[in-house]
Amino acid sequence: MSANVLHLDNVTMQFGGVVAVNDVSLDVNEGEIVALIGPNGAGKTTVFNVITGVYAPTNGRVTLRGKVIAEDQPRGKMRKLYSGGHAYMYPHTVNNTPDKITKQGMARTFQNIRLFKSMTVFDNVLVAKHMNLKAGFLRTALHLNGAEERRIREETQALLEVVGLTDVQDEIATALPYGKQRRLEIARALSTKPSMLLLDEPAAGMNPQETEELCAFIRDIKDRFGLTVLLIEHDMNLVMDISDRIYVLNFGALIAEGTPAEIQQNPEVITAYLGVAEE
Repeated sequence: MSANVLHLDNVTMQFGGVVAVNDVSLDVNEGEIVALIGPNGAGKTTVFNVITGVYAPTNGRVTLRGKVIAEDQPRGKMRKLYSGGHAYMYPHTVNNTPDKITKQGMARTFQNIRLFKSMTVFDNVLVAKHMNLKAGFLRTALHLNGAEERRIREETQALLEVVGLTDVQDEIATALPYGKQRRLEIARALSTKPSMLLLDEPAAGMNPQETEELCAFIRDIKDRFGLTVLLIEHDMNLVMDISDRIYVLNFGALIAEGTPAEIQQNPEVITAYLGVAEE
């Protein structure tokens, strides 16, 4: 059996009286591509935000390679407001900021592309590389870490070659076609040397040809870099083609988990997406 990379244990995210994610438990194992799907507003991006430290969970625990990266239970006024499940099972408070979680081997892209708009393709990737510099801030500011700077520039060049962006490396990032902007955002995530990659709607806004190319690209980088992948996606053709397993969220709660074939035949999933079960 493959080793567990990511584990969510009864994660709930509640904002005031609104439960955005309710009692979600899921696993992603070494080398898998797992999809988290559901209708708009189902809570998928909120789950990503909890995993990556944007939000501290109202309740529950997130574990990355056996290490707890987020844990909490309802506190303060939320003790009375809380309406999720499994309250008060998680007495420890563990919070990590997104940068700390990135340093532990998890990288993420966003539904809305977040590139450094005034920078070149090369510099977008180079900036992300700097988080792995061993030299301190003062040495970097005074340009006293020349050998390490040369190394990361060489690594940036090599990564751009792998992802097929060397021909546009001197272009301003926002001047790229949409599909290449998506590829650049993934390249920037890869530059942090993750073992786990979270992709939030990577095919959003793409045409069918771009989506097909993206699917092949994700498979390639997964194998080439030894990645484990968790993705959110609305393009069901991509999801069914690329995923090993799928979790389905609806109104913040998991309603199904299984292989693509199992999910396609699940009546609860059909109802959630279509509003009516097939006869």
